Amino acid sequence: MTDAYFITAKELAARGYDDLPRELDSGKHMIYSSPATLDFNSPGAKGFGVKRAGLVIPGSVMLLIAPGCCGRNTALLSDLGYDERFFYLMLDDTDIVTGRYVNKIPKACEELLKELDYTPSVIMLCCTCVDALLGTDMERVCRACFDKTGVKAAPAYMYALTREKRLPPMGLVRKSIYSLLEPQKRVSNECSILGFFSALEDNNEIYPLLKSAGIKKIHEIGRCKTFEEYLDISRANFSIVLNSEARAAAQDMQERLGIPFIELTRMYRLDKIHNQYRLLGEAIGAKLDDSEYFDKTKALIESFKAKHGEVTFAVGESLNADSFELALALTEYGFKVREIYGTAGERNFVFIRKLAELSPDTKIFSNLSPTMMNYKPDPEIQAAIGADACYYHKGIAGVEFNGEDQPFGYRGVEILFNALDKALDERKAGK
Repeated sequence: MTDAYFITAKELAARGYDDLPRELDSGKHMIYSSPATLDFNSPGAKGFGVKRAGLVIPGSVMLLIAPGCCGRNTALLSDLGYDERFFYLMLDDTDIVTGRYVNKIPKACEELLKELDYTPSVIMLCCTCVDALLGTDMERVCRACFDKTGVKAAPAYMYALTREKRLPPMGLVRKSIYSLLEPQKRVSNECSILGFFSALEDNNEIYPLLKSAGIKKIHEIGRCKTFEEYLDISRANFSIVLNSEARAAAQDMQERLGIPFIELTRMYRLDKIHNQYRLLGEAIGAKLDDSEYFDKTKALIESFKAKHGEVTFAVGESLNADSFELALALTEYGFKVREIYGTAGERNFVFIRKLAELSPDTKIFSNLSPTMMNYKPDPEIQAAIGADACYYHKGIAGVEFNGEDQPFGYRGVEILFNALDKALDERKAGK
């Protein structure tokens, strides 16, 4: 029996991103879909996969164009109240071989509208790897659907084959959901926050910091209740991108709507958070005083460490963080990260290199490797972060940290350490 494959941070950093081990490249082996990975493995799975993300536009409906095998997991979203917004155009073998189904899509949209007692704001056309392989021009298909129905259509690319590419499925769908915004007069004291499908957690410090700089209105798609509110996003004088997967969307908005953007990164290292706010202030011509939040969060971490000691962690990737950046943050705070379950990409390899210097023996696993069927928990690990890490370590303190209210900045660090404090206390109490 083959043990679960891992490579240490030191070994991986020495090889470099261009020489990833075969086991860390899902395009070179069978993909293992364990219960630990169902939340994120497929871009159409639970959480904000492509299908649910495509419906974030208020009043939208979705036509899923797929063979039965690709549509089966849509039932997972029924419990979230989306079942009446999904429709299906199921493809058979002949459809796929001949590509004839492309001409059926506008007719299917017309029939979809007859089933509704209202006119949707947009029909999202969710396509799969079938269209990736065939090279279907979905933009042209969307225009044909509009000509047929008079209702706008936009693509939602559920292309699992492009998961490790520069523009993965979740990047493509972000670009698509903002593609319906139209040019209008921009308002100088309004901005938008791009990056997530749900809104930032209400108590995030970025809101008062921006208001201190004179920003009166902050647009977030996760807070839009109506299609009109969605359209108002194009009033923003500038956008703040909090997730690199929204970069393509921001670039498109800059080109089409003239809205410039500033990119920040969700990080858990206090000095980096502080530096980002300093740079943001310089970019918008304001001094953002984040000292209160910095000091409060630093004190929280020190209090946690004094209470719980040098905790040893396992960090997963089904969570609201970059696995490697979070592991690096924990290491810099003086904790130990024994294992990471994550996807090593070009964007986060810089964190792997830094981690290799501070914690060279940290083991890096791939959730998608079939060898994970033989994974055995490390008894030295005391706490797990991420839904997948919690799955692997059921008997220890665990924090899934993948809720829908998005953490960011100092508030994100605060939420995480408060949750860890509670989990460790409950574990000690035998709960």
